[in-house]
Amino acid sequence: MTKSLFILASSSPRRLALLADIGIVPDKVIAADIDETPRKGETPRELAQRLALEKLQAVAAREPQGVILAADTVVGVGRRILPKAGNDADVRACLRLVSGRRHHVYTGVAIRAPEGRILRRVADSTVIFRQLSDADMESYVACGEGVGKAGGYAIQGRAAAMIRFISGSYSNIVGLPLFDVAQMLRGNGGL
Repeated sequence: MTKSLFILASSSPRRLALLADIGIVPDKVIAADIDETPRKGETPRELAQRLALEKLQAVAAREPQGVILAADTVVGVGRRILPKAGNDADVRACLRLVSGRRHHVYTGVAIRAPEGRILRRVADSTVIFRQLSDADMESYVACGEGVGKAGGYAIQGRAAAMIRFISGSYSNIVGLPLFDVAQMLRGNGGL
């Protein structure tokens, strides 16, 4: 039996590095250029699941063969969806929302199996930051690592020193729930 072509439907360098950590190197990396705007009334979990599937479908339209892995990570405080921080003001606003509070990091995963079947899952990790002072927030904003990140922080960087509790998959918080992905691929003849 020949190995299926494996395509990562993501432009995220973090997802590529996470896959490499478990020995998976995609044959192709294709960014799925889709509109990621939340729909009215959509919860963070629903948004993560929908965007992963839409990314999969966008890449599958161009790549009719092979296994495709698509994912999207969304940070939520209650029903509120935190943005992917586009600038320092967004990072600051996100930090104010998560300071001292429990929030969830959801990653929707969608995989097209070798025979064409679509597999979907949403990983949910809980994160609690300690209460942040204005100085804490300004120091983190100044380091620049929160820009471009869902929820305005990167757990794999300086934010780790401000997080007092996590429950669930650490790699999910970084951007890809590796255990879930490995199980989905293994159980469906993927890689």
